[in-house]
Amino acid sequence: MTLRAYLMIMTIATLIFWLAFGLVIISVDPSSGWLGLGLFYILLLFALTGTGAIVGFIIRFLALKQELVARSVVVAFRQALLMGVLITVMLFLFSQKLFSWLNLGLLILALSALEFFLLSYESERLNGADSEE
Repeated sequence: MTLRAYLMIMTIATLIFWLAFGLVIISVDPSSGWLGLGLFYILLLFALTGTGAIVGFIIRFLALKQELVARSVVVAFRQALLMGVLITVMLFLFSQKLFSWLNLGLLILALSALEFFLLSYESERLNGADSEE
């Protein structure tokens, strides 16, 4: 897939998710049950991830011109997904009256540990591919 195709598909999908999210906000009663709330949080996660991936890639592409484009896309998407999860889970905790600074700290710690694991896995995979050649 070319970079132009990726950006077009990601932009269109993100716009669709934002429109669907707006439709859920307008038309779904929050007290209607778990289906409405589930749609709200899932669409929010997808919309935030798409927006973050596009913005993150553009910033990486402009700021880090020496980095490979494919690597920039992967890193931007991964970090956007983690940020989307952070924001979505924080909003869920707020809605359930479970938000506290301790919960926020534990969530950030868990997501940071996941990011470090993924970074080390990617680094190990790249170094393993280099040594086999």
